[in-house]
Amino acid sequence: MKVDRLVSIIMILLDKKRIGAQALADMFEVSPRTIYRDIDAINMAGIPVRGASGVGGGFEIMPEYKIDKKVFSTADLSALLMGLSSLSNIVRGDELVHALAKVKSFIPADRAKDIELKLNQICIDLSPWLGNSNIQTYLEIIKSALQENKLLSFEYIAHRGKSTTRTVEPYQLVIKSSHWYLQGYCHKRKDFRLFRLSRMSNLQMQEETFALRDYQKPILDFTDTLETLQTEIKIRIHKSVMDRVLDFCSYEDFSPAGEEHYIVSFPFIENEYYYDILLSFGDKCECLEPSHIREEMKRRIHDIAALYQN
Repeated sequence: MKVDRLVSIIMILLDKKRIGAQALADMFEVSPRTIYRDIDAINMAGIPVRGASGVGGGFEIMPEYKIDKKVFSTADLSALLMGLSSLSNIVRGDELVHALAKVKSFIPADRAKDIELKLNQICIDLSPWLGNSNIQTYLEIIKSALQENKLLSFEYIAHRGKSTTRTVEPYQLVIKSSHWYLQGYCHKRKDFRLFRLSRMSNLQMQEETFALRDYQKPILDFTDTLETLQTEIKIRIHKSVMDRVLDFCSYEDFSPAGEEHYIVSFPFIENEYYYDILLSFGDKCECLEPSHIREEMKRRIHDIAALYQN
């Protein structure tokens, strides 16, 4: 957006003694002509920007408009840059480019190396190793719909593979456990629902707009509920799948059982998701107790084997 770019240019000019039109154009991925128009707009707003020609020339702002950059500490700037840089890995857009430019404009030259060092101490990359190639495109569509209050329509694969067509008023994008979700009011269900982006297809933004409702934030913390539903089962695993089992429990839950195996107290809920987890470990995992879960595992394994008999 032009307003965001203008504010970003002002912040850069407040920070730098002088910067050329081409450098600004490269920074914001626009033409130098656009930068010249932006400078004119900034001048019309009452902020005096003057240009200098020749070698070392460029635009500069009057010194009395400079601000004290010590308003942010090194830790403050590092935290802001870390958050914005991490978000820019998965959500692209001009607003993030402009926000990064604004924050970087506060970095004094004598603290730049220290801030860069602290910034590189933690890397947050929420983009998946593999996954649905449509996710990035869908994020951009949903962002536009959120900004313009426009309806979204899509095909959705719900529980047990049931396909439905949904029309939704978008209210919030949510990332939880490396998965993207859309929180919105579903016209089909007449209520707020949380939709996982990877289960969507044919996502389209409609021309129709909607009036905002009283927003219901999604419940994202199920710790208390899970503690009520979960029970501990005993499984015997081969050491080769130990790394995967550690995704669901802690090392304190492991007890050695010979040189090659472990007995694990594994958190379990009797539903499809958790049975599928156990099955995913293949012949490297055996459910020892309770007996009814062991019997259910035997039944499921028998059904799988039956698929390959013909």
